Amino acid sequence: MSKIKISPSILSADFAKLGEEVIAVDKAGADYIHIDVMDGHFVPNLTFGPPVIKAIRPYSQKPFDVHLMINPAVQYLADYAEAGADIITVHAEADIHLHRSIQVIRDLGKRVGVSLNPSTHERVLENVIDDIDLILVMSVNPGFGGQSFIESQIIKIQKIREMIGIRDIDLMVDGGIKPNNILTAVKAGANAFVAGSAIFTGGNYAENIDKLRFAADKIE
Repeated sequence: MSKIKISPSILSADFAKLGEEVIAVDKAGADYIHIDVMDGHFVPNLTFGPPVIKAIRPYSQKPFDVHLMINPAVQYLADYAEAGADIITVHAEADIHLHRSIQVIRDLGKRVGVSLNPSTHERVLENVIDDIDLILVMSVNPGFGGQSFIESQIIKIQKIREMIGIRDIDLMVDGGIKPNNILTAVKAGANAFVAGSAIFTGGNYAENIDKLRFAADKIE
């Protein structure tokens, strides 16, 4: 079985029964629970705040992978840590003091992630790569679920994998991930994936997660 990590995005879940949905994807084989936090400013949508994360925290022991699509982020990091985040990912584009935010997350005892939008060059990672645990490549423009994968991000994934080298850093891809394209991203160097509609559509979450793992495992 593939060693990739799957992080179902609850942005695609049924909000009327969010706790039950978290339980369901946990039992279906999720490695992380991905929580997309949007502020209506950095991205054109509003989603979850710390109270929602705190409310669903008891429903799973899996790591909560919290992706902050907010600007500014630094003054809210402690709130998300206290609410139950295990991994806190901030956007390089939203934080002019990126290194400071990384230090704050680390001081809070959480794993640190940095995310890059499709148009952002990977060189922004050069001066912080030794201080982070996860790099999140956005393969769609953030703000909405259900978008198509932007093929140009494959080259970026390859370049970031080269930058990572032997460092113990997850290289995660978020946006438009499906069984028909996940292998391309794996071959480029990604080892972790956020998936929303590909998992939550159809109702059989375990089967959908297995399809992603099976497709990712077809390296010749």
